[in-house]
Amino acid sequence: MPTASEWTEHKIELPGRGRTFVRQSRGAANAPTLFLLHGLGATGLLNWRTTFNALSEQYRLVVIDHHGHGRGVRARTPFRLVDCADDAAAVARELNLDRFVAVGYSMGGPIAQLLWQRHRDIVKGMVLCATACRFAPRGRRRLSYAVSPILNNLGRIAPRNVIRSAARRWLSEAITDPGIREFVMAEIGSSDFVTVGQAAAAIQRYSSLSWIDEIDVPTSVVLTEKDRLVPATNQQLMADRIRGAVTHCIPGDHSVCVTHPELFVPALAEACESVLERVGNFS
Repeated sequence: MPTASEWTEHKIELPGRGRTFVRQSRGAANAPTLFLLHGLGATGLLNWRTTFNALSEQYRLVVIDHHGHGRGVRARTPFRLVDCADDAAAVARELNLDRFVAVGYSMGGPIAQLLWQRHRDIVKGMVLCATACRFAPRGRRRLSYAVSPILNNLGRIAPRNVIRSAARRWLSEAITDPGIREFVMAEIGSSDFVTVGQAAAAIQRYSSLSWIDEIDVPTSVVLTEKDRLVPATNQQLMADRIRGAVTHCIPGDHSVCVTHPELFVPALAEACESVLERVGNFS
């Protein structure tokens, strides 16, 4: 990871939206900007930490935590993916960024897609990793709409420490490496698990199938072939629907960005380079 002198970390007040935390690398003069959007239950640091050394050599990096995740905006309203996209656009305005490449992992994929749809003037390219344009069949999406209000109410009355303890038990079983497990547990400790649950339901309901073929910016897809959370067939469907998308396949599962960076980081770097080559003059 780059040294502290190569990064700035600070809180930003987003007018009308709340306060969030931003981490950014200094980058070379006039370097293209990558806006890194993390996945469900993660944080910007947890999701992207293994990529910082490789990417910061060529790009300026901007990393945020999404609604209810890590040190992201704490909102009183239920989680919505569109709010995460608008938060990212608001951060870009506060940082005087007029163009960047949106790089989304898992949940960050829909956020990147919505960011392009709602703020097309600033998104000049996309890299979509371990993600899709639809995560659940229509029947399951309908069920999610019906069940979400019940889950929201249960989440509000359930003790936070009970939810947190359950999440920690799951992590202990899911991640066997003690060092990685402790880092993951420490990083997600500040998240609001009620909001994370709402985010999981929002992902189940998400579909951009009706408009994803309108995407007109250079796009690369990092496809995780052994993914058990977002099947490779769903990822390929998304890649096929985006005109001109270039696919970079890796033999990894959904957690590959943390557990096997030797697979993920080279593919991500190649995907970013491919997008920038097609974007052309970024200045």
